[in-house]
Amino acid sequence: MSIDATVGTAAVRTNELGIREIVRRLNTGLGPTLVAGLTGSKDRRISHKWAKEDGPEPNAAAVRRLMSAIRLWTELSDAHGEHVARLWFIGSNPWLDEDSPVEAIMEGRFKEVRVAANAMLTGGFSG
Repeated sequence: MSIDATVGTAAVRTNELGIREIVRRLNTGLGPTLVAGLTGSKDRRISHKWAKEDGPEPNAAAVRRLMSAIRLWTELSDAHGEHVARLWFIGSNPWLDEDSPVEAIMEGRFKEVRVAANAMLTGGFSG
């Protein structure tokens, strides 16, 4: 399957999910502290609250970050497994000036993170 097909499939699958399910999946894969961090929230428990059916809704900026993260998570974990995907999210990344993807998502650097993920998915990332 090509990178475009992988990205397209992940985008379709994640667009069909509600925000609470997205948060639950990210909490499971990355952990609630990282999920809260990538949204820029100072409340480390906010992602637990967002995941609850009767919990508060994340604001528009947080939703954009969560949507970006779930697409990347889905693509990377499908291609390389959850352990590698989690390490990719938290590790220093040369495609992001040595920032982690979590930091870059928090800062709204979505296009840069997409380039870094594509490098990982296509084998252009060497560490």
